[in-house]
Amino acid sequence: MQITVNGEPMETPDNITAAELIRRLDLENERLAMEINEQIAPRSRHDQIVIQPGDKVEIVRAIGGG
Repeated sequence: MQITVNGEPMETPDNITAAELIRRLDLENERLAMEINEQIAPRSRHDQIVIQPGDKVEIVRAIGGG
């Protein structure tokens, strides 16, 4: 299915969860925030949230500094 991740089109398997998408993008050990269709996707629910065709996903990684 076709989704958009950070403004770029991406082909993913049907019924992919937010957690699976994060693994697919090799971001599973990163501190990040995810938004799907302008709604925050809580990390505690990433394994329950199923991404739908046409969804717009934004992923932002936290970067520490001082």
